[in-house]
Amino acid sequence: MLPTFVIGLREGLEAALIIGIIASFLAQQGRRDALRGVWVGVSAAVVICIAVAVALQVFSSSLPQRQQEQLETVVGCIAVLMVSYMVLWMRRHSRDLRKDLEGAAGRALTQGSASALVVMAFLSVLREGFETSVFLLATFNESSNPWYGGTGAVLGVLVAVVIGYGIYRGGLRINLSRFFRATGVVLVLVAAGLVATAVMTAVEGGWLDQTSQAFDLSWLVRPGTPLASVVTGVLGIQPFPTWPMVAGWLVYAVPMAAVVLWPARRRTPAPRAVDPAQAG
Repeated sequence: MLPTFVIGLREGLEAALIIGIIASFLAQQGRRDALRGVWVGVSAAVVICIAVAVALQVFSSSLPQRQQEQLETVVGCIAVLMVSYMVLWMRRHSRDLRKDLEGAAGRALTQGSASALVVMAFLSVLREGFETSVFLLATFNESSNPWYGGTGAVLGVLVAVVIGYGIYRGGLRINLSRFFRATGVVLVLVAAGLVATAVMTAVEGGWLDQTSQAFDLSWLVRPGTPLASVVTGVLGIQPFPTWPMVAGWLVYAVPMAAVVLWPARRRTPAPRAVDPAQAG
């Protein structure tokens, strides 16, 4: 449940922040007409994302076992790429997210086009929804209890909506850089587990040759125990990992965690131009 909760919270909060900032800006500008369009765009994006998630799950379950393993490998690889891009992008832009969005919204209104803001809201929810669908499908594939995973995702999204609404109303302040760094570390560990799982499903799908077992971790990862759920669900560690699985986990997790935890450099403001009259 914890991995899907973090996914739902992280992705949901990114979308909620973008929508909240746009909605707050439009409300301040008195553009209620554009605000209605934003909610329509958000609703349409949510419906499309749910339809895509259901279609992916139905298509995956209808395939033969070997092709299911191959599809799980592809979905896992796509999910790892998506979460990597998401973590790195938010690490770079979280500090100035509000300023950048309000600047883009102001330029759109100055040009007399509120439709650009509607499209921005629609695409932001659509992007986060697609990422969530693929990431959750990959996580569900390695979960022993999809219902727990689904509950965690729903709870994460609900918490994100509450936080986003609190930020929109102005009564809640959080340090976005610290929040996205902390959740970024968890997502890196989850993604590293997906890398190891993708190696395992690639072997079961016939794309890679079977290799020797690296460790016997059955004493730690005992199926059905709470500890096994945390270790497998969050870290992706299997009872009998092979050497390629261990290598894939380490090669992804170590550098990505270092990048996320490395202190971000503050942007140095551009030097102000000196007025020749004042200089003289």
